[in-house]
Amino acid sequence: KKPIFPVLPSTYTAKEEVAEFLDKGRINFPDEVLLGRALGSIINTAPPYYDENALPEIDHNAIREIIDSSEGGYLLPEKIQGLLDAAGIPRAKELVVHSESDAVREASEIGFPVVMKVVGPLHKSDVGAVSLSIPNEKKVASEYHRLMKVKDAQGILIQPMLSGRELFVGAIREKKFGHTIMCGFGGIFIEVVKDVQAAISPVDKKEALDMIHSLRSYKIFEGVRGQKGINEQRYAEIITRVSALLEAAPEINEMDLNPLMGNDKDVIAVDARISIEKHK
Repeated sequence: KKPIFPVLPSTYTAKEEVAEFLDKGRINFPDEVLLGRALGSIINTAPPYYDENALPEIDHNAIREIIDSSEGGYLLPEKIQGLLDAAGIPRAKELVVHSESDAVREASEIGFPVVMKVVGPLHKSDVGAVSLSIPNEKKVASEYHRLMKVKDAQGILIQPMLSGRELFVGAIREKKFGHTIMCGFGGIFIEVVKDVQAAISPVDKKEALDMIHSLRSYKIFEGVRGQKGINEQRYAEIITRVSALLEAAPEINEMDLNPLMGNDKDVIAVDARISIEKHK
């Protein structure tokens, strides 16, 4: 009755045997060090305590309509907005424009300062496809033409410039395993600080709060050196709503809410990326 974790490191003397083992749908560790790291990672992990009635209510019908009508790959901004709204995930007001005149009009309607982002490239900041704190109509017009010169630009997304700390919630699906949800501080801090907590979906409010409290930088949520903290209850709720979305749409292959802007009052999604994979 004890679990067995196979370690099959030899692809030279037992290549055929290993291949046959994997072809049967079985899983192995290719290196005993990886097994040791995995055991070390889970030894202090508490057992799941998920309550099946604890996930928030969401609009399943709207979610399924968007997913069923979409092709595989990365979703367009308007479909991502629809999924976030159906899941009850708060997001910044945003509009996609395709002309200078529309950009100026919509930016004025949203209210300055605004953010402008290129629709198309995946890693916007790496290619200069984001412009922050745009103060007036004249700057909107000049930035529209600059941003549309970015490779693969399909349009310009305009949002209000929000203040707060950058956070993120992400999810990735592993075949035969399900979705893993991650949270932590967002923006470049994901790559630099690497302070991330993860849990297997579904994730309820209690587990979401445990994830937040386990972050090494949790003190920032409480507020440090006179600065206001971050509303961890709202952040935890977003994590649970992402989990509910994943349960309703298992076709979601990868999802990133990065950044979410968090302050003492609220946490709001500023940028989102979702890809789906349709099962044949």
